[in-house]
This record gives sequence, C-alpha cells and structure tokens, in this order.
Amino acid sequence: MAIRNLTPTTEVPTPSLEEVPLSSFDLFTVGIGPSSSHTVGPMRAAASFAADLAEHGMLDAVATVNVRLYGSLAATGAGHGTMSAVLIGLEGNLPDQVLPDAMEELLARVEDTGILRLAAHHEVPLREADIALHPLTVLDGHPNGMRFAALTADGSPVLEATYFSIGGGFIYREGDNRDGSNGIDHVADPLPFRTAAQLLEHCRNEGLPFSGVMLRNELSRRSEADVRAGLLHIRDVMDECKNNSLERTGNLPGTLNVRRRAPDWHARLRAEDPHRDPAFWQEWVNLVALAVNEENASGGRVVTAPTNGAAGIIPAVLFYATHYAPGMKDASQATKDDATVRFLLASAAVGVLYKRMASISGAEVGCQGEVGSASSMAAAGLAEILGGTPEQVENAAEIAMEHNLGLTCDPIGGLVQIPCIERNAIAAAKAINAAKMALWGDGTHRVSLDEVIITMAETGKDMSSRYKETSMGGLAVNVVEC
Repeated sequence: MAIRNLTPTTEVPTPSLEEVPLSSFDLFTVGIGPSSSHTVGPMRAAASFAADLAEHGMLDAVATVNVRLYGSLAATGAGHGTMSAVLIGLEGNLPDQVLPDAMEELLARVEDTGILRLAAHHEVPLREADIALHPLTVLDGHPNGMRFAALTADGSPVLEATYFSIGGGFIYREGDNRDGSNGIDHVADPLPFRTAAQLLEHCRNEGLPFSGVMLRNELSRRSEADVRAGLLHIRDVMDECKNNSLERTGNLPGTLNVRRRAPDWHARLRAEDPHRDPAFWQEWVNLVALAVNEENASGGRVVTAPTNGAAGIIPAVLFYATHYAPGMKDASQATKDDATVRFLLASAAVGVLYKRMASISGAEVGCQGEVGSASSMAAAGLAEILGGTPEQVENAAEIAMEHNLGLTCDPIGGLVQIPCIERNAIAAAKAINAAKMALWGDGTHRVSLDEVIITMAETGKDMSSRYKETSMGGLAVNVVEC
C-alpha cells in the first residue's frame, strides 16, 4: 500500500499565525499531568495520527507502528510520562477526556499483553520500551519532535507523520503552518491583536479593559453564557485539582522521593488561620500553588495554564483575587464568579501575546516561557480585579515577566518536581507583588510589555540547550538524585 500524505494542499493553506485567533480556551485547557509539552502534546499528536489512519480507512493495512522521540521529548520523556502519553493517544484518547484511573488500566493492559488497540479498534504490537529515543537529535521546527510511522507486514509505509509539541499542549504537524491554535473555528477576531500596544489601543478606542477586549473576541465564536460557563468550568477543575491533591499522602511518584507537603500545610493552616486572617494570605497562596503542582506531578487532572509546569500560578493568584481583594471576604458567589471570569479573560489576553510574540515552551525558551508567562498573565488578571486601568494592567504583566527573565528549565531527574513545584509558589507571589506595584503607579513606565516579551524570546534563543528542559545542566546535573 502506498504511503498517504495528509498535509494540507497549497490551494487551501492553513491560516498563518497572524490570521488564526487564539481563544481563552486555547490558553486554558483541561489535561493530564505532569507536562503540557511532554505529556499533553504527545498524547494529542498520537491521537491525531491514529485518527488520520481511521478516518482514511488505513487501519486494517497496519501491522506495526514505529514511534521516535527527539530532543527534549527523548531527554526527559521518562520523567514526564511521554511514552505513556503516546500509547494512550494512539489508542484514540485525548487528554481532556481520559481520566487518570483509565490511563493506568490501559497502560497496565498494554504492558501485560504487548498489544495496543490503535484508534481503539486495530491491534498492533507496541510497548513503551519499543519507542525509540533520540535525545541528541533535534529536528528542524522545535526541540520537541516526534515521528510516527504505520507500516504493513512487509514494512511498506501506510502513513508517516512528524509532529512538534510547542508548549501548553499545542501541537503542529510538519507541513502545516505553526498557527498556534488548538481550535478548529477560525472566525476572525473583531479586535485582533498580537502586541500589547495593539491591545492597549483597542482598550482606549473601545473603552474596554483587557478582559473586555478578550470577551469581545470570544463572542465572535460562542455566546456570552457559554464563555462564562466555560471559564467557570476551568475554575472548577482548578479547584478539584487542588482538593484532590490535599487528599493524597506519601511521596510523589518517581525516584526523587519528594514528600507531598500540601496536605500537612493545609491542616496547619486550618488550625492556625480558621477565620482567614489577611496576614496569612501568602501561606494560602503558597498552599494552592503547591497543591496544584503536586497533583500535576502525580499525573492527575489539571488545567494547562498556560502550561502544566506552571499550572499552579494562575489558580493561586486567582485564589488571592477572590479571597483577599477588597470586598471579597463577604462577597456573594455571583460576585466571585464575575471576578473569576474577568481574571481569566484578562490573563488570557496576555497569554495571547506570549504565544504570538515568543513561546511558552520550556524546551524552546526555558522556564521563563512557562513560569514567567504564567506569572505575567496572573499579574494582569489580578491587577484588573484590583481596579487597575489597562495601562496599569499592562505594567503589572511587564513587571512580572521582567523579573523572570533568564529563568532556566533544569528539572532534576526529568521530573516536574524540583524546582518546578516551589517555583510556582514563588512566581505566584511575584505576580501579586507586580500587580500591587503597578497599581501604585499611574500606568506609565519605562519598559513596555512588548519589549520584555521580545527580550524573553531573544534570551531563550541565546540560552544553552542544557537549560531548556533537557536535564543536562543546572540542578539536574548538580544534585544527586538518590
């Protein structure tokens, strides 16, 4: 059987980066830990490959499937659950639909039998150990590359495809444009922007805050009721993630034997701060960040915000916004829901800027692209809830990123644990401080958010690959794992 090429034709090109809108629901997605780029993205890529085989009637011709991982995916895949994610995706599962318990059952079955059900239908021999790793080979396109080949019994290709996982669970296939959107609905934004300057101009011209501009764009694709319900669902999943973590005990999975701290911290806070004294805000923010990221490190259900490695920052700062912002202590649930929606919309508006102008991939620009972007987004969301003008909100986002520039990604053992978990708590505090600092000014400042984002991108390009999610430098090589 001849190989099939499923890349788009030149007559109907995939929309370019500038043409494809980015939604809040691209920046905030429900997924599985521990990594958006190394778990969620590979699962989506594998599921896409399997779906192409099924959709084009090729499954029955497939005898074997070869999978190769390159660069950062290969270097830290073991600690990020990448190989497991690929198997789960090839069976036709998506990260926002599959539950952790179901994943464990599937992986146990595959390991026990050596048989994978391609697209949930066609049996082929494949285990994790069969996936080839090429950590020193980086494909053109992105450090997180993967190649899939479906072959006949005589070794002839049925379908081959190369995918890249570009951060935050976003993927693209070689031959497609790197459009940056997970969505399929490419309705044009009424208020398009790719720079903070353009976003601020819309705010001035339309008399809208950051959240208002983002909402206006969302309304071109879905109703306001659907936007609100979707964002509150994102909040609820964040809360569920935190609460699940507080029920877990013992050590995190992996070889580092990192003890879970969130349950003990929660018990202590409930005893020492039963009435939510504002003096304890920092401890509660730390708790939320740690709890979310411990759940992520456990392979639990999390919200990619905008990545899994930085998933605890926005929930922690949102907790501050809905519990410690003026008037929130005695506010109704409806008031807190309104604040949540505005917070997430304003945060997403800033997230769009990082996707457009730089990167949120630790393998591409280091942890500044993950934790730095999330801190910047959270600072913007909080600044708006605290009553900031669009100029002050932009300033808050700028301050937060400016003081995360150069942050490396050097996970010990390739696990999203050290320094990742504590780093989320530190970055959440930075975001809160950045918002407060911005509100003490009038919005005018020397360095713009656009300049900082460009600087982050350039810093990422200059950064040694050892410090970009390869576990070949920094803490990853200077700390003994056991």
